[in-house]
Amino acid sequence: MKNKFFIIIILVSFLIPITNAFSQDQAKETTVEELFLQSIELTVIGEMATDTSRESKLDALAAIEDMIDNGRASQNSQDLVSILEYLSMEGNGNQMREAGLLINNFPEVRRRSCESLGILGGESAKASLINVLLTEEEPMVLAEAAYGLGTIGINKDNQVTQALAYSILGQNIMTPDNNYAFAVLLAFEKIAEANNGIEDPGAIRALVRIQHGNYIKTVQRKAKSVIEKLRTY
Repeated sequence: MKNKFFIIIILVSFLIPITNAFSQDQAKETTVEELFLQSIELTVIGEMATDTSRESKLDALAAIEDMIDNGRASQNSQDLVSILEYLSMEGNGNQMREAGLLINNFPEVRRRSCESLGILGGESAKASLINVLLTEEEPMVLAEAAYGLGTIGINKDNQVTQALAYSILGQNIMTPDNNYAFAVLLAFEKIAEANNGIEDPGAIRALVRIQHGNYIKTVQRKAKSVIEKLRTY
């Protein structure tokens, strides 16, 4: 009886590594399949993004948003970030003209691209959003880019705060955009929280400009609140 029990133990000890190896092979196979399917999905999304119609571009964004919502998107997916970067320049950096007229000025496409870049995060998304800040003219797109930069929170060498300050200080002081200014204030607030404060003189100058500039009271009060918070770091 003891001999039979000993044989069973030996057999089990051999079977466990084999079972584990089989499970690992299955996991690897599943991962490869998932990557393959995602590659196909990104190829389809890329085709929709580069199509000339506004509807196709919005469909591409809807597909990306679905990937993000379901946890199938990551800042490490360079293909995905590249597609969003392309769409964030639609009608701005990427221009199509017929008879001299711009035919692909789609601000909503650019805005939603910035929103997704902010959610994805990472260095590549940050760089794309900074580029939007420096080239965009549509306030709602600028506001989404600014908010996205705040959500990401990266501010190495004050790159982000400098870009935000530059965009605010470059606005028309007589007719500045209140919504954009508020988005910048939220971005400064989030960046300060993520980096234990802000030491960029340009950012402080921008905050003071907003607090005392030609903005509505709500925006001015928010600027004052952010300045007071910065003093606590």
